[in-house]
Amino acid sequence: MSLERYSRQMLFYDIGQHGQTLIGKAKVAIIGVGALGTVIANNLARAGVGYIRLVDRDYVELSNLQRQTLFDEQDFNERLPKSAAAARHLKRVNSEIHVDPVVTDVNPSNVESLISDVDLVMDGTDNFETRFLINDACVKNSIPWIYGAALGSCGTTMNIIPGQTPCIRCFIRDIPSPGKVQTCSSAGVLNMITGIVGCYESVEALKFITGSPDLNTKMLYIDIWKNSFEAIKLERDTGCPVCSGNTYEFLDSQVRSYTTKLCGSNSVQIVPHKTGRINFEEIADRMKKLGKVEYNSFLLKFYAGSFELTLFPDGRAIIKNVDDENVAKSIYSEYLGI
Repeated sequence: MSLERYSRQMLFYDIGQHGQTLIGKAKVAIIGVGALGTVIANNLARAGVGYIRLVDRDYVELSNLQRQTLFDEQDFNERLPKSAAAARHLKRVNSEIHVDPVVTDVNPSNVESLISDVDLVMDGTDNFETRFLINDACVKNSIPWIYGAALGSCGTTMNIIPGQTPCIRCFIRDIPSPGKVQTCSSAGVLNMITGIVGCYESVEALKFITGSPDLNTKMLYIDIWKNSFEAIKLERDTGCPVCSGNTYEFLDSQVRSYTTKLCGSNSVQIVPHKTGRINFEEIADRMKKLGKVEYNSFLLKFYAGSFELTLFPDGRAIIKNVDDENVAKSIYSEYLGI
């Protein structure tokens, strides 16, 4: 470890050389490498976190560049997965650390394997289903995680330490019904609030890693447009099904959501029941007479009519310019089978 690289950080009284050593030994998983996740990844990589796992199912789109700070136009033009593009940038920033990009959909069958060997999990997601799944897996395996969310001009974050703090189901018991809450598609999001929430998550991560007694114990709520900041004290709910009842319904569920509408992109993701390695060359050869086909080692893109289909090596697909899950399934079935 180059101490000169971190010299200004080590001058901070609560870190010093001992704290920097702890940071260098830490292993962190960032689930979701979008507006929040890129801020967190950039901060932790520059701070010297020794191992960072980047997990995301999506690829770089032009609309991401407004707020997702690790991506540029080259990443968009190359059609790179977000985790791969972010890893490429971070390795240029800090070659001393290990960055592990994982291009996958986080689901009940893989979430525990994605977090089992890390010290801390960071929330960069944009939906409650994945957050509840992370919460189940982290509470079950006693792995701390840091919740974060941003929408419009508002953001919130909270440290969740199993056995010590409330978990997310203590204060958000159920996933909101469709249409009941705003999304980034309907309300938009300012890049300043994602930056602020991502930075709060990042500094709490360093506090946790270094064993600081100043670790925040409250939920922070910020509205940068209305100039408001609240620190809300929450208590563990004795009726919580997860941290009090040891019931992990999202983790244990045998019924997966095989279609998912993706936030802000007018797209639907499809995960087939049976997965396996896809031969892009064979598929490209078969589909080229039906429309335009491009592929690299990470993904295959197929354009036909008004929609755009992105296929990943495990059979997962994202169909753009479609907002109806049944239509998306029909497209997948027509061109790929399901």
